[in-house]
Amino acid sequence: MDATDFDGVLVIGAGLAGLSAALAAAPRRVRVLSPAPLGEACSSAWAQGGVAAALAPDDSPALHAADTLAAGAGLVDPDRAALLAAEGPSAVRRLANLGAPFDRVAGGGFRLSREAAHGRARVARVGGDRAGAAVMAAVIARVRASAHIEVLEGWSLRGLLQDTGGAVCGALVERDGEVSALRAAAVILATGGVGGLYAETTTPAALLGEGLAAAAVAGAVIADPEFVQFHPTALDIGRDPAPLVTEALRGDGARLVNAAGERFMAAFHPDAELAPRDIVARAIHAERLAGRGAFLDARDAVGAHFPEAFPTVFAACMSAGIDPRTAPIPVAPACHYHMGGILTDADGATTLPGLYAAGECASSGVHGANRLASNSLLEAAVFGARAGRAAARRTGSRRPLAKTGALPRLGRADLRRLRGAMSRDAGVVRDAAGLTRLVDLLDALGDRCGEAGPLVAARLVAECALARQESRGAHFRADHPLADAEARHTLVSLEAGRLSRKAA
Repeated sequence: MDATDFDGVLVIGAGLAGLSAALAAAPRRVRVLSPAPLGEACSSAWAQGGVAAALAPDDSPALHAADTLAAGAGLVDPDRAALLAAEGPSAVRRLANLGAPFDRVAGGGFRLSREAAHGRARVARVGGDRAGAAVMAAVIARVRASAHIEVLEGWSLRGLLQDTGGAVCGALVERDGEVSALRAAAVILATGGVGGLYAETTTPAALLGEGLAAAAVAGAVIADPEFVQFHPTALDIGRDPAPLVTEALRGDGARLVNAAGERFMAAFHPDAELAPRDIVARAIHAERLAGRGAFLDARDAVGAHFPEAFPTVFAACMSAGIDPRTAPIPVAPACHYHMGGILTDADGATTLPGLYAAGECASSGVHGANRLASNSLLEAAVFGARAGRAAARRTGSRRPLAKTGALPRLGRADLRRLRGAMSRDAGVVRDAAGLTRLVDLLDALGDRCGEAGPLVAARLVAECALARQESRGAHFRADHPLADAEARHTLVSLEAGRLSRKAA
C-alpha cells in the first residue's frame, strides 16, 4: 500500500488529550483524525464533575499529590503525581483563558467542590455538571482557529505503520470503507478508553480500546490493563450507555440508600459516600445483589435546586420519569475509566520510537489501581500538552516501511457477546472461574475473527486480571480478597499473538 507523507504530527483522537496535544505542538503542523465530529463520541465531553487542581488557599499541589497516591493503592508513580498536581493550577487557568466558563465565586476565584477521596475542595466545575462539554467547546473553538492544525473528521484508526527498524512512522486509517496509509513524523494516540467493551458503561459505546490494541499489536509495552474503574452511580434505567450521576452530588451531601431508605455506606468505609470509588462501587454492587437495591437520595441535599445545580443529571432523570427533587435516583456501577494503558514516560513517549500516547489510552503513572475523582480531565490537559510538545520535536523516519496490515473488524453479534461477557466476568467483582471463562471466549472469537482490536484490548484486561491474584484498588478478586504486601505493576507486550510479561 502506498503511503501519503505528512511532515508533521498525526494525532489520532479528539478528546481533551488529543486536542491539548495538537495545540501544544505549535508551530509544527498537526493533523487531528477523529472518527466523529469534534465534541462527539469522546468521554471528555461527557465528563460531569470537573477538573481537580490545588486552587484554594488551604490547598497545595503536595496535598493533591498525596490524595492521588492514596487513591491509587500503591501503584501511582510519586514523581508523576507530583508533576500532575504541580501543573494542575496552570492547566485549569489555561483552559479558563481559552474560554472554559468555570463556576466562580464573588471576587473571581474558582468555585470549588469536594469529591470522593479528596481531602480538600479542589474540583473546578461548570454549571454544576457541565464541565466536560464546556471545556471541550472552548478547546474545540481554539483548535478550529489554529492555522497549524488540520482536522479530519470521519476517520478511524485501523493500525500503525512501522519502518524496518520498528519505529512508528504513521497509521493506517479508514474513511467510508477505504483504508489509507498516512506517514507522519510522529503519531500521538489519544483514542480514549475501553468502556464500549462492557455492556454497562458510562462512556461512548464506540470506545473499544482500539488505540490500545493497535499499540499492543505493534509491540508497545502495556501497563496495568486489568485496572478498570467502575463508576458507582450510573443511572440504572436500562440505557446503553448509562447516563452518569456525577460524584459531585455526593460531595454536596446526597446519600446512598437501599429500597428501604436505609443508608449502607458507613458499614463499608468511615468516609461513607465519600469513600474511594472502588469501595462505593462494590458496596452498591453488594446491596443490589442482596436484593435491597441502591438509590442516591438528593432530596434534602439538593431538592428544588436540582434543575439549575445539576442540569445534566436532572434532564437524564426526568427523561426516565424520575424527578430527583422528590424521589431517590436508582443507581448501579458501570464501566467508567481505564487506569491501565500504553506505557509512557512523562512526555507521552511509549516504548516504540515515534509513538506517543495521552489521555485514557495511556498509562502515564498518575492513576495507579484506582483513579482519583476528576483527575482525568486534568491528566488529559497536562500530559496531552506534554506529549504534543515532545512529538513536535521529533524528526520523521526515512527508513522503508515494513509490511503492515489493518486490524480486522469485529462483527456486531460478536461484539454484543463480548460486552456481556466482560461485564459478567471482568466487572466490579472477579474470580478465576469467570476470568477463565472469558479468556476461553476470547480464544474462540479470536480463532474466527483474528486480531480484531476489541478482542486484543479485552484480552489485555482479562488475562492480566486472571494473573493478578490479589485485590487492589478497582481490581477485586472474590477468590483473593486481600492485597499483597508489595504493590507491583503489570507490564506486558504482545508477541506472536500471546501476552509476554515484562520485568517491572
